[in-house]
Amino acid sequence: MSAAFGPPAGWYADPHSAGNLRYWNGSQWTPHQATPHFPLARADAEPFVSLPIQAALAALLVVTASLIASKFLLQWLIGYDWPLMVYVAIAILSAYGPSVVSSAWISRRWGSGEFRKDFGVRFRWVDLGWGPVTFLAAVGAEIAVAATIIALNVPIASNTEGIAHRHIDRTYIIALGLMAVVAAPIVEELIFRGVVMRGFRSVMPAWLCVGVQGVLFGAAHFDPSRGMGNIGLVIVLSSVGVMFGGSAYLLRRLAPTMVAHALFNTVVLIVVLNR
Repeated sequence: MSAAFGPPAGWYADPHSAGNLRYWNGSQWTPHQATPHFPLARADAEPFVSLPIQAALAALLVVTASLIASKFLLQWLIGYDWPLMVYVAIAILSAYGPSVVSSAWISRRWGSGEFRKDFGVRFRWVDLGWGPVTFLAAVGAEIAVAATIIALNVPIASNTEGIAHRHIDRTYIIALGLMAVVAAPIVEELIFRGVVMRGFRSVMPAWLCVGVQGVLFGAAHFDPSRGMGNIGLVIVLSSVGVMFGGSAYLLRRLAPTMVAHALFNTVVLIVVLNR
C-alpha cells in the first residue's frame, strides 16, 4: 500500500503477521497491532489492541519512579505544615501525573494518538453494570486468596494501616476520597490494564499477560515499612489485579474496571474509617 493510493486510516490484515491486524495511519503501517476476536465473537466486536513490549516497560519504569519519588517528596515537604489538601494535590500530581504524561507519549509513539483506541478508555452505559460485576469477582478472589494465605500462616499486612487511628475530619475524608476513589482507579487502570497489559499482549498469550500485569499491580503496592507483611499483601492484591485484567481483556475497555476499582477502594475506606 502506498501513501498515494492507500486506503483511509484504519485496521487491516497485518501484512507482516498472518492472523493479526495492524493499524494503517493513512500513509504507512504503524507498530500498532491487534488480535482479532475468537470465531464465536459478535461480528461487530472490537479487537484487543496490543502495543509493543517497549510501551509496557516504559510505563512500568515511569510509574515505579514516580511512586518512589512521590514518597520522598512528601516526606521532605511534610515539615512545612501546609494544609492537607495541598499535600493531596502534590501526592496526586507527583505519583500519577508522570504516568498520565507518559501514557500520552506512548500513545503517540506506538499507537494512534488516541487513548480510546490505544488503551480502551471508553465508556458505555452498560459498564455501570459490568463494573459491579467485576468488583464482586475481585472481592471473591481477594477473600479466597486471603483465606488461603491466613491458613498457610503467610505474613500479611494491610495497606490501610494508620488511617483509622488519626483524627477524622471532613477535609481528611475528602482527601482520602480524591486519592483512593478518583485518582487511583483512573490512573492505575490506565497504566496496568491499559498500557502494561496491552504491551505484554504483543509477546504473551492472553492468559499470561493478564496474570503478569496482575502480579505487577500487586507489587506496585509494596512498601518497605510493612516488612514481611508485604508478601501476603502483594499476593492478595495481585488476585484483584488479575480479576480487573480479565474484565478489561474480555470487555475491551477500561470503564468497567475503573468503576470496579473505585467501588473496591470505597468499600475499603468505609470499613476502615468506621472501625
